[in-house]
Amino acid sequence: MERFPLPAQPHVAALAAAAAADPARAVAFQGAPGANSHIAAERALPGCLPLPCFDFADAIEAVQTGAAARALIPIENSLHGRVADMHLLLPESGLAIVGEYFLPIRYALMGLGTTEQVREAASHPQALGQCRHWLRVRGIEPVTYPDTAGAAAMVAERGDPALAALAPAGAAAIYGLTLLAEDIADAEHNMTRFVTLALEPELHEGAGPMMTTLIFALPNAPAALYKALGGFATAQVNMTKLESYQRGASFAATEFYADFVGAPGDPPVDRALAELAFHAEWVRILGSYPMARER
Repeated sequence: MERFPLPAQPHVAALAAAAAADPARAVAFQGAPGANSHIAAERALPGCLPLPCFDFADAIEAVQTGAAARALIPIENSLHGRVADMHLLLPESGLAIVGEYFLPIRYALMGLGTTEQVREAASHPQALGQCRHWLRVRGIEPVTYPDTAGAAAMVAERGDPALAALAPAGAAAIYGLTLLAEDIADAEHNMTRFVTLALEPELHEGAGPMMTTLIFALPNAPAALYKALGGFATAQVNMTKLESYQRGASFAATEFYADFVGAPGDPPVDRALAELAFHAEWVRILGSYPMARER
């Protein structure tokens, strides 16, 4: 808790105490109270007890240790792409993805002075990336901070009218700041996808269309990806996301993160997964969960 700015610490302590009294209802999120992840947790899981965590690793650890039953983590944004490090943290966590949630994103500029006084805006790198054109047009320099609402708390602590924060509008009231501009985004479609993590997979019988997330590794060989994914085309399984990344420095194999519509147990999915397993060095399913939004 001490890593949060001083104005945030009483709010963090209050939420942490409520979560500690009922861990089965606790949902860990990254950021200070008032962050987008806080908003998403309350909307995605009504009646939960949000547990603020300073970084993603802390939120994951809260589930691993039983301090929270679940964590809600942003995975990608429609404007700024993949959330950094999540493709590494998720596989290493040992947690299962049990749900997803999409949150429309709008930011507000908030501070202690007037709009004309603002020279810098602090926020999470994702937020700064989603508003980079808005900031550039106004000559405001971006300043990175671990989370959006935490940036608002930091601005309140610093007391500098030249430094503002980009955060959800509600954070201004929490930390005693003035709203200088609202409804900020570089595109109307600005949307963040969150995933819900738990210690174990969950059954979702009768939940409707399902999504599955998996990771796999392929040797760096000609047509390796084409062969591995051929089963998805043949079985007509819709793969909605595919990202590649390197782990370590050997460059001898490439790992992939993928989402597809369906779940193991569906005959077409089982055929596609069998073909993938034949060509891949390894395959690991991170979770199957109800689809929150049509793809």
